Amino acid sequence: MSKPAIVPFETTLLVRDACLCLHVQRAARALARRFDDALRPVGLTNGQFSLMMSLNRPVPPRKGDVASLLAMDHSTLTANLKPLERRGLIESEIDPEDRRGRLLRLTPEGMAVLARAVPIWERAHAATEALLAGGEAGRLRSDLMALSTSSPDDYQP
Repeated sequence: MSKPAIVPFETTLLVRDACLCLHVQRAARALARRFDDALRPVGLTNGQFSLMMSLNRPVPPRKGDVASLLAMDHSTLTANLKPLERRGLIESEIDPEDRRGRLLRLTPEGMAVLARAVPIWERAHAATEALLAGGEAGRLRSDLMALSTSSPDDYQP
C-alpha cells in the first residue's frame, strides 16, 4: 500500500498568507456584507444595486450585455433578475432587433428605489475607500480590473 500524499502545514500557511484568490474572496465577502447592510433600508442587496445600476442607461441594454458587464452567466443573471421583476423594479421586453433576445429596463418604481439607494452607496463607498491606506483606491480598482479582464489562458503554468 502506498503512503498517502502529504501537503506540509507550511504550505497551508503560505496559501493562507499569500494566495491572491483567497484574499480577494475574503475581501469580496466583507465588502458585500458592508454594502448589503448599508443598502438594507431600501430593500436591496449590493448585487441588486449593481444590477439596477447596470440598467440605468438611456437605451435599455440587452440581457447578454448586462451579463457580460456583471461577469455573470445567463442563468445566474436570470435568477438575479427574478426578485427585482417580482418587486416591479425592473422589466424585460422582447428585443425588436432580435426577437430571441430580451431588453432590460428599470421601471419608474425601480428608478425611485435606485435614486434613494445612490446616496447610501456614496456614503458607504466613501467610508470603504477611507479604510484603504494611502488613498490607494484608484490603484486597487486598476489592479482588480486587470485581474477581471484577463483571460483564463493567462493563468496557465
